[in-house]
Amino acid sequence: MEQQFEDILRIRDAIERWVVYRDAREWDKFAELWDPEGIMATTGGEVPFRQFIQTVRKRTAEGLNVLHNLSGTAVEVRGDHAVAMTKFVFVQRAPIDGVLCDVTCYERHYDLWRKTDGKWGLYYRATIADKDRIDPVDPDAKLVFDPAILNQYPVEYRYLAYLKEKAGHPVSKDCPRLSGGSATEELFKKGEDWLKE
Repeated sequence: MEQQFEDILRIRDAIERWVVYRDAREWDKFAELWDPEGIMATTGGEVPFRQFIQTVRKRTAEGLNVLHNLSGTAVEVRGDHAVAMTKFVFVQRAPIDGVLCDVTCYERHYDLWRKTDGKWGLYYRATIADKDRIDPVDPDAKLVFDPAILNQYPVEYRYLAYLKEKAGHPVSKDCPRLSGGSATEELFKKGEDWLKE
Protein backbone atom coordinates (compact mmCIF):
# COMPACT_ATOMS: atom_id res chain seq x y z
CA MET A 1 0.00 0.00 0.00
CA GLU A 2 2.84 2.40 0.83
CA GLN A 3 4.52 1.66 -2.53
CA GLN A 4 1.25 2.23 -4.38
CA PHE A 5 0.78 5.59 -2.67
CA GLU A 6 4.34 6.60 -3.60
CA ASP A 7 3.69 5.57 -7.21
CA ILE A 8 0.51 7.68 -7.31
CA LEU A 9 2.39 10.70 -5.96
CA ARG A 10 5.15 10.29 -8.55
CA ILE A 11 2.64 10.05 -11.39
CA ARG A 12 0.70 13.08 -10.14
CA ASP A 13 3.96 15.03 -9.95
CA ALA A 14 4.81 14.07 -13.53
CA ILE A 15 1.32 15.08 -14.70
CA GLU A 16 1.80 18.54 -13.19
CA ARG A 17 5.29 18.86 -14.64
CA TRP A 18 3.95 17.93 -18.11
CA VAL A 19 1.75 21.03 -18.16
CA VAL A 20 4.30 23.37 -16.57
CA TYR A 21 7.17 22.33 -18.86
CA ARG A 22 5.00 22.28 -21.98
CA ASP A 23 3.61 25.78 -21.43
CA ALA A 24 7.02 27.14 -20.33
CA ARG A 25 8.61 25.62 -23.47
CA GLU A 26 11.09 23.61 -21.38
CA TRP A 27 11.30 20.96 -24.09
CA ASP A 28 14.22 18.91 -22.70
CA LYS A 29 12.53 18.57 -19.30
CA PHE A 30 9.23 17.88 -21.03
CA ALA A 31 10.76 15.04 -23.05
CA GLU A 32 12.07 13.35 -19.88
CA LEU A 33 8.52 12.73 -18.66
CA TRP A 34 7.74 10.31 -21.49
CA ASP A 35 8.24 6.59 -21.82
CA PRO A 36 10.72 5.89 -24.66
CA GLU A 37 7.80 4.48 -26.69
CA GLY A 38 5.41 7.27 -25.68
CA ILE A 39 2.53 8.26 -27.97
CA MET A 40 0.47 11.46 -27.98
CA ALA A 41 -3.05 11.27 -29.42
CA THR A 42 -4.27 14.62 -30.76
CA THR A 43 -7.32 15.79 -32.67
CA GLY A 44 -5.36 14.98 -35.83
CA GLY A 45 -4.22 11.45 -34.88
CA GLU A 46 -1.56 9.58 -32.89
CA VAL A 47 2.13 10.47 -33.11
CA PRO A 48 5.31 9.44 -31.24
CA PHE A 49 6.01 11.92 -28.47
CA ARG A 50 9.20 13.25 -30.08
CA GLN A 51 7.26 14.09 -33.23
CA PHE A 52 4.61 15.77 -31.07
CA ILE A 53 7.30 17.92 -29.43
CA GLN A 54 8.79 18.86 -32.81
CA THR A 55 5.36 19.87 -34.12
CA VAL A 56 4.48 21.93 -31.04
CA ARG A 57 7.88 23.63 -31.05
CA LYS A 58 7.51 24.54 -34.73
CA ARG A 59 3.97 25.81 -34.35
CA THR A 60 4.88 27.75 -31.18
CA ALA A 61 7.67 29.48 -33.09
CA GLU A 62 5.04 30.37 -35.71
CA GLY A 63 2.74 31.91 -33.10
CA LEU A 64 0.80 29.03 -31.48
CA ASN A 65 -0.58 30.38 -28.20
CA VAL A 66 -1.88 27.68 -25.81
CA LEU A 67 -1.99 27.56 -22.01
CA HIS A 68 -3.18 24.77 -19.68
CA ASN A 69 -4.65 24.87 -16.17
CA LEU A 70 -4.95 21.58 -14.25
CA SER A 71 -7.65 20.45 -11.85
CA GLY A 72 -8.21 17.07 -10.13
CA THR A 73 -6.44 13.81 -10.96
CA ALA A 74 -7.44 10.18 -10.36
CA VAL A 75 -4.71 7.52 -10.65
CA GLU A 76 -5.10 3.73 -10.61
CA VAL A 77 -1.89 1.67 -10.24
CA ARG A 78 -1.48 -2.05 -10.94
CA GLY A 79 2.14 -3.16 -10.67
CA ASP A 80 4.25 -1.31 -13.23
CA HIS A 81 1.23 -0.02 -15.16
CA ALA A 82 -1.11 2.83 -14.29
CA VAL A 83 -4.04 4.76 -15.75
CA ALA A 84 -4.65 8.39 -14.84
CA MET A 85 -7.40 10.83 -15.71
CA THR A 86 -6.88 14.56 -15.10
CA LYS A 87 -9.36 17.39 -15.50
CA PHE A 88 -7.96 20.52 -17.12
CA VAL A 89 -8.82 23.65 -19.03
CA PHE A 90 -6.80 24.95 -21.92
CA VAL A 91 -7.14 28.17 -23.85
CA GLN A 92 -5.91 28.63 -27.40
CA ARG A 93 -5.68 32.15 -28.84
CA ALA A 94 -5.70 32.56 -32.60
CA PRO A 95 -7.27 34.66 -35.35
CA ILE A 96 -10.34 33.34 -37.15
CA ASP A 97 -11.23 35.23 -40.32
CA GLY A 98 -9.28 38.21 -39.01
CA VAL A 99 -10.92 38.19 -35.55
CA LEU A 100 -8.58 37.34 -32.64
CA CYS A 101 -10.33 34.72 -30.48
CA ASP A 102 -9.84 32.60 -27.38
CA VAL A 103 -11.16 29.04 -27.53
CA THR A 104 -11.61 27.66 -24.00
CA CYS A 105 -11.74 23.87 -23.72
CA TYR A 106 -12.80 21.86 -20.66
CA GLU A 107 -11.21 18.44 -21.08
CA ARG A 108 -9.62 15.42 -19.44
CA HIS A 109 -6.25 13.87 -20.16
CA TYR A 110 -6.49 10.08 -20.19
CA ASP A 111 -3.06 8.56 -19.63
CA LEU A 112 -1.36 5.19 -19.64
CA TRP A 113 1.82 5.19 -17.53
CA ARG A 114 4.56 2.55 -17.38
CA LYS A 115 7.29 2.11 -14.79
CA THR A 116 10.65 1.02 -16.22
CA ASP A 117 13.75 0.65 -14.04
CA GLY A 118 11.95 2.39 -11.20
CA LYS A 119 10.87 5.44 -13.25
CA TRP A 120 7.34 6.24 -14.38
CA GLY A 121 7.02 7.42 -17.99
CA LEU A 122 4.00 8.56 -19.99
CA TYR A 123 3.30 5.73 -22.44
CA TYR A 124 0.10 7.07 -24.01
CA ARG A 125 -1.93 10.27 -23.65
CA ALA A 126 -5.29 11.11 -25.21
CA THR A 127 -7.71 13.93 -24.53
CA ILE A 128 -11.41 13.59 -23.75
CA ALA A 129 -13.42 16.69 -24.66
CA ASP A 130 -16.14 17.79 -22.22
CA LYS A 131 -17.18 21.19 -23.60
CA ASP A 132 -15.73 24.30 -25.23
CA ARG A 133 -16.57 27.88 -26.09
CA ILE A 134 -15.19 30.68 -28.24
CA ASP A 135 -14.88 34.38 -27.44
CA PRO A 136 -13.46 37.27 -29.46
CA VAL A 137 -10.66 38.93 -27.48
CA ASP A 138 -12.18 42.29 -28.40
CA PRO A 139 -15.74 42.14 -27.02
CA ASP A 140 -16.91 44.51 -29.75
CA ALA A 141 -15.65 42.27 -32.55
CA LYS A 142 -18.12 40.06 -34.39
CA LEU A 143 -17.29 36.53 -35.46
CA VAL A 144 -19.47 34.99 -38.16
CA PHE A 145 -19.42 31.18 -38.24
CA ASP A 146 -19.69 28.96 -41.27
CA PRO A 147 -22.36 26.44 -40.11
CA ALA A 148 -21.21 23.89 -42.69
CA ILE A 149 -17.89 23.65 -40.83
CA LEU A 150 -19.11 24.16 -37.27
CA ASN A 151 -21.99 21.69 -37.28
CA GLN A 152 -20.03 18.72 -38.61
CA TYR A 153 -18.22 18.31 -35.26
CA PRO A 154 -19.51 17.01 -31.89
CA VAL A 155 -20.73 19.71 -29.53
CA GLU A 156 -17.99 19.02 -26.98
CA TYR A 157 -15.16 20.31 -29.19
CA ARG A 158 -16.75 22.01 -32.19
CA TYR A 159 -15.24 25.46 -31.55
CA LEU A 160 -11.72 24.08 -31.18
CA ALA A 161 -12.27 22.04 -34.34
CA TYR A 162 -13.53 25.16 -36.12
CA LEU A 163 -10.40 27.10 -35.16
CA LYS A 164 -8.12 24.25 -36.24
CA GLU A 165 -9.90 23.65 -39.54
CA LYS A 166 -9.81 27.36 -40.37
CA ALA A 167 -6.05 27.23 -39.70
CA GLY A 168 -5.68 24.28 -42.09
CA HIS A 169 -5.15 21.51 -39.51
CA PRO A 170 -7.05 18.22 -39.85
CA VAL A 171 -9.46 17.28 -37.04
CA SER A 172 -11.13 13.93 -36.41
CA LYS A 173 -14.91 13.96 -36.19
CA ASP A 174 -14.80 11.17 -33.59
CA CYS A 175 -12.40 12.33 -30.89
CA PRO A 176 -13.00 10.97 -27.36
CA ARG A 177 -15.74 13.05 -25.75
CA LEU A 178 -18.20 13.24 -22.89
CA SER A 179 -21.17 11.98 -24.94
CA GLY A 180 -19.35 8.79 -25.98
CA GLY A 181 -18.69 7.51 -29.48
CA SER A 182 -16.41 4.76 -30.75
CA ALA A 183 -13.19 6.68 -29.99
CA THR A 184 -14.26 7.10 -26.36
CA GLU A 185 -15.17 3.44 -26.01
CA GLU A 186 -11.87 2.34 -27.55
CA LEU A 187 -9.91 4.64 -25.24
CA PHE A 188 -11.50 3.27 -22.06
CA LYS A 189 -11.02 -0.29 -23.32
CA LYS A 190 -7.34 0.51 -23.93
CA GLY A 191 -7.06 1.62 -20.31
CA GLU A 192 -8.78 -1.49 -18.97
CA ASP A 193 -6.51 -3.76 -21.01
CA TRP A 194 -3.44 -1.77 -19.95
CA LEU A 195 -4.10 -2.46 -16.26
CA LYS A 196 -4.42 -6.20 -16.99
CA GLU A 197 -1.00 -6.52 -18.64
